[in-house]
Amino acid sequence: MTPLDMMVTDLNCEYLGLPRLSLMENAGRSLAQEISVIAETLISDSTNFKPYKIGIFAGSGGNGGDGFVAARHLLNMGFKVELIMLAPPSRINSIETRTNWEVLENMKPRLGQLQVRKITDSSQLKSVFEDINADIMVDAMLGTGVKGILKEPLRSAVELINSADARVVAVDVPTGLDPLNGEVRDTAIMADYTVTFHKTKNGLINSSPEYVGEIIVCDIGIPMEAEIFLGEGDLLRIKSRDKESHKGLNGRVLVVGGSKDYSGAPAFAGLSAMAAGADIVVIACPESAATSIKSYSPDLIVKGLSGEFINKDMVEDILELSKGFDSVLVGCGAGMESETGEALNELVEKIEKPLVLDADALKLIDLDNVQKKENLAITPHAAEFKAFFGDSSPVILRDLREKISAYQSLSHQIEGTVLLKGNIDLIFQGNKFRLNKTGSPGMTVGGTGDCLAGLVSALMAQGLSSFDAAGLAAFINGRAGELAQKEYGYNFTTSQMIEFLPGAFKRNFN
Repeated sequence: MTPLDMMVTDLNCEYLGLPRLSLMENAGRSLAQEISVIAETLISDSTNFKPYKIGIFAGSGGNGGDGFVAARHLLNMGFKVELIMLAPPSRINSIETRTNWEVLENMKPRLGQLQVRKITDSSQLKSVFEDINADIMVDAMLGTGVKGILKEPLRSAVELINSADARVVAVDVPTGLDPLNGEVRDTAIMADYTVTFHKTKNGLINSSPEYVGEIIVCDIGIPMEAEIFLGEGDLLRIKSRDKESHKGLNGRVLVVGGSKDYSGAPAFAGLSAMAAGADIVVIACPESAATSIKSYSPDLIVKGLSGEFINKDMVEDILELSKGFDSVLVGCGAGMESETGEALNELVEKIEKPLVLDADALKLIDLDNVQKKENLAITPHAAEFKAFFGDSSPVILRDLREKISAYQSLSHQIEGTVLLKGNIDLIFQGNKFRLNKTGSPGMTVGGTGDCLAGLVSALMAQGLSSFDAAGLAAFINGRAGELAQKEYGYNFTTSQMIEFLPGAFKRNFN
């Protein structure tokens, strides 16, 4: 599990109604319990019984918050606890960490065996370190929050802890160790034990045992639904916009679709891609649809190609055009002409950019032409799924687990991502799957599926994987539908729903 995955899961717990304060309490209690087990081992190995002292080195982030909670529980277990705060309390930004720090501060006058020391300068560390003389040192300094070279006083604290004649317990990830790849750029805690929460972080798996020691994974009460159902936490996967960014840096999307009879579908897809933050959206369409598509918005760039429907004569122009884009969406409003099918099959076979297939493309494009494309997303409803994967598609299944199993087994036929639209959206890629519950009955209006495809293409253009883009797009699209329903009831139009897309990207939890 990556640090980002863990942050997403934490926020999704909050989205489900499980407060992160509860998760921190569970983590700190679990940490204290594991420390007590380690202390029992020391006691059994020792000829002289003595009350053991625990030294907790804490930072101002969530890792420190876990340490604050552990301190309370260790006191109740009869341990002496020395808490060394390595950052000014004013730098605590997390509500959960601040809450647990204030609990310790309110425990005055102290009746238990707790000492709290605040380090304001690294020069203070050595004397404090020698004074506490702890039997077990707890690294609750950074965890997954490491970025680059360690700064003071953290660096000095790491060196002192590593030099101590004590058992060292790291919380979640040893300070200084990259939680993603296990690398140590400068220096890092050399732990005897690493107590991590929920799942093992990637960096622990890849790191040398001299840094992580024995890995202990603690269950802190996160339900599997927090990882399976899309939630607000998943919005963290969208990259923050660079303040120095320029036009085009945040995604260029090419939409290939439209026909004489269908102009709304590509327009909705394009407008949704722009609402998702894409800088530039160009719609390549037959001339017969160009004027109508342009009428939807002056923000859309429309390139009309000769003909009433997409045909093979357009293929070279579209292929050349696609080279300047970050993702390509194919199929919205394309129609069902046989020559359109020939053109689209040639296009998807030759286009090398991240690709999204929707609507008519799913009925016209041969499965064989996209089987090996990993950076591909298809967005079918049940009938389009059947058209794309063949008559072996499942009949109507009521049990959700059976439905997931049946559709996922068929989705294995492609290396890309399948976003199966429904009352609960199912997102598959290989053995991975996510579910999305957002949406409104008002979204049965025509065009909302085109919005979804536009969102997927914009998120892929911004660098997300097809799997993450498809899941996020389903969540955001459904959320916009919910917002539109609050405003208009069930009788809203797709154009009205698009107005709510920017608001659907906002997080209520931080």
